[in-house]
Amino acid sequence: MPNNLYKVLVVDDDIEICNMIEMFLKKEMFSVVKAHDGEAALSKFAEEMPDMVILDIMLPKIDGYDICREIKKISHVPIIMLTAKGDTFDKVLGLRLGADDYIVKPFEPEELIARIRAVLRRTSPKKHRDEGKIIFPSLMIDMNDYSIKINDEAMSIPKKEMELLHFLASNPNKLFTREQLIEQIWGYDYLGETRTVDVHIKRLREKLKSVDDKYEIKTVWGVGYKFEVKKNV
Repeated sequence: MPNNLYKVLVVDDDIEICNMIEMFLKKEMFSVVKAHDGEAALSKFAEEMPDMVILDIMLPKIDGYDICREIKKISHVPIIMLTAKGDTFDKVLGLRLGADDYIVKPFEPEELIARIRAVLRRTSPKKHRDEGKIIFPSLMIDMNDYSIKINDEAMSIPKKEMELLHFLASNPNKLFTREQLIEQIWGYDYLGETRTVDVHIKRLREKLKSVDDKYEIKTVWGVGYKFEVKKNV
C-alpha cells in the first residue's frame, strides 16, 4: 500500500520535535496530524482516525501512558511510544499497556521511519498480501482473477463491488467519503449519482453477513464508509 494512504498522529509537547517528525513522515509520503497535549491527542484520534500513533510519554494534561490505555480500549491502531526516558520500567510499562514499539530520544529519523514501517507490517490486519491479493481470517480478496472467498467458500461478485471491497479492505479502519469512493472506483469523470455507493455497500454487507463478527463496512453518518476490522481478528 502506498504510504500516503497511512495517516499518522504525532503527539509531542515539543513543537520542534513534532515538526521534525512531520517533515520526515511527509517526505516518505505519510499523511500527518499533530497534537501537543494529552487532551488534544485523544480529540484528534477520535476526529482523524489515524492508522498509527507516535506518542510521547511526558505530556501536559494527560500523559502518554493514559492515552495509550484509552486508545487501546477502543482500537487496535498501533502505537509507538516516544520518550526521553530509557529506563527498562518505562519501556515495559508502555508495552504492557499495549504499545507496539518504543523508541528513546534522541533518535535518528531514519530509525523512526524504519520502526514505523516494521510496526505497520506486523500489526496490519492483512495477515498476508501480494500484488492485488488481501487475505484476512475467513476472507480472501484476489484482484488478480476477481475472486473472493468467505469462510473458504468461493463467491461470485460483480466487478465494481469487488473493486470497492478491495479498496476499502486495503485501507482498514480508514474513513472515505462517497465522493472519494466514486473517484477511486468509478473515476473522477463519473457523472452518475453518489448514491450508487450506498447500493453497492448494501450488497457487500449482505455478502459479508457470515463474517460480520470480524469485519463490518461501517457507516459514519453524514461522512461516508470504512471497512472496520473488529478487535477479535
